Amino acid sequence: MSVAVSRAGDAAAPIANPAARALMRRHRLRWWEALPWLAGIAFYFAFPDYLSFGCDLIVTILFALSLDLALGYAGIITLGHAAFFGTGAYAVGMLASYNVWTEPITALLLAALAAAVIGFLSGLVLLRTAGLTLLMLTLCTMALLEQAANMGHAYTGGFDGLPSLPIAPVFGVFEFNPLYADTQYLFALGVLFACFVFVRTLVYSPFGQSLTGIRENILRMHAIGSPVRRRVLVCYTISAALAGIAGGLWAQTNAYVNLSALGLDRAATVLIVLILGGYGRLYGAFIGAVIYLALEHFLAQIYPTAWQLGLGLLLVLIALFARGGILGLGEALWRRYGGKLSQRRRDGPTAP
Repeated sequence: MSVAVSRAGDAAAPIANPAARALMRRHRLRWWEALPWLAGIAFYFAFPDYLSFGCDLIVTILFALSLDLALGYAGIITLGHAAFFGTGAYAVGMLASYNVWTEPITALLLAALAAAVIGFLSGLVLLRTAGLTLLMLTLCTMALLEQAANMGHAYTGGFDGLPSLPIAPVFGVFEFNPLYADTQYLFALGVLFACFVFVRTLVYSPFGQSLTGIRENILRMHAIGSPVRRRVLVCYTISAALAGIAGGLWAQTNAYVNLSALGLDRAATVLIVLILGGYGRLYGAFIGAVIYLALEHFLAQIYPTAWQLGLGLLLVLIALFARGGILGLGEALWRRYGGKLSQRRRDGPTAP
């Protein structure tokens, strides 16, 4: 009897827990999730003259993905995420410039390690605060690292940076061509895919779900005994490591690094990308980066002196009418109209 009850309970458990069913549905791979990667491969063949632009796009997506993990999933408000991007960029740049280590894959791992160390040490202090205080402290951390890079010109090149970085061939075979960015683009696309698979697995794991709980109601997570501070620190460290990989990839694909890697412009740009695409959504970084860089490219050609005006107007509209970004707007429209269309298809044609 007990076995039968247990089996009946096990069979009814999925039905009695709609939240678990929704999580399982989101965790499953959908056919449309292959579209960004197919588009990335198609871009390689369709636009061979714009592969450098494609590399910048991939780096921006990866950087936005790292920020989305901290801001969108754990609710960590930061305006200084470029600190970790710049740490990774200078780690790769200095190792390559002084011929200490030029192999690209392991150099990215070292960049991730350097950024993770900075993220962990700064997070031990900064994450004890919240709100506006945390926002300003992250900004100050980025400014301190920028000034340290500027003052250490004997090693970092100061304002001029480190140009003409020697990067070894990928797997010892595929060389980084300074004139054609074919190897750089494919290498960057592969790095983005590996990092995305890691982030997707992480956010749908129990650890990732606990981050969402911390973002939504931190007091309740404390009440159920969740180690909130430790998990937030781990998330912040992982996010910093991913940003370091993005910075190292930027240095490798451009063969130089300078103070712009640690600048406020870069930190603000990645935040705008997430606002456009929608934070807390895995593909918000993809949508936001494509829209931002495309608008920057075309608006600069149409009106070079005031292209930011068009982007600013778009941001105002997004903030007023699409709080969840473009993906959030799409989800809202689908909930409103998609369900009705599906119901009509199931019901079939109505009688005249």
